[in-house]
Amino acid sequence: QVQLVESGGGLVQAGGSLRLSCTSSGRTFSSGVMGWFRQATGKEREFVAAIGGSAGNTYYTNSVKGRFTISRDNAGSMVYLQMNSLKPEDTAIYYCAARASQRIMVVATFYDYWGQGTQVTVSS
Repeated sequence: QVQLVESGGGLVQAGGSLRLSCTSSGRTFSSGVMGWFRQATGKEREFVAAIGGSAGNTYYTNSVKGRFTISRDNAGSMVYLQMNSLKPEDTAIYYCAARASQRIMVVATFYDYWGQGTQVTVSS
């Protein structure tokens, strides 16, 4: 059974930083895709960033480019999201997601596995 577990969320002031981690158990995704989505209160879940394939290609949504960095370990069992210059609009529950295919997708329904989420709150 595959499980994804996130950690690292919390409360931070605007301009601050947080680092999210996601650990996969049950299988690894060294040739698949691991990524992050977020869902703010009253809004739909949205794509944030993903890393995938054997080359570790990355893709970000425009609103986080230059502020967030996604990375993973060589085994494909952990993925990280370094979030800098945080803004109040980054406040959301952040979900780790994974899919076996190596193609990065920005639509949530293409991901096979999900974590429970971790809350990120950015105060102004």
